[in-house]
Amino acid sequence: MGLKQWIDLPPVWLAAALLLAWLQGAYYPLDLSFGQGWADFSGGLLVGAGVLLMLLAVYEMRRQRTTILPHQEADRLVTSGIFSRTRNPIYLGDLLVLAGLILRWDSVLALPLLPIFVWTIERRFIIPEENRLRRKFRADFARYERKTRRWV
Repeated sequence: MGLKQWIDLPPVWLAAALLLAWLQGAYYPLDLSFGQGWADFSGGLLVGAGVLLMLLAVYEMRRQRTTILPHQEADRLVTSGIFSRTRNPIYLGDLLVLAGLILRWDSVLALPLLPIFVWTIERRFIIPEENRLRRKFRADFARYERKTRRWV
């Protein structure tokens, strides 16, 4: 895997979005606020849920002996565990972590990062991954795609 592929990974995109959100909250708050007590609690719940989703997904992928790296070919189509609820639990977890930290950091103006992040992740990773799975697992992926939603 080349340097470009290591840089072009979802955690790098998440880190960039988190950095922008943190910078906005720390340096450009513009006296906007979510209401600190509520935001801290809700943000903490979202971050916790996001991390839990990611851990469940990694566990299931390891149990099925397939890669978690988005640029690599999957050995198996994972449809069990958390993957029976969402086709992309790791990306959903990333989104929940981003939303939760935007709340905790009181980064009101960073809220547009959420749909931008979803759009970017879908175009850079989800659609190419699903195309590879569709080609490799054909009917199995078609059934899975009909049964399980992409996000929630």
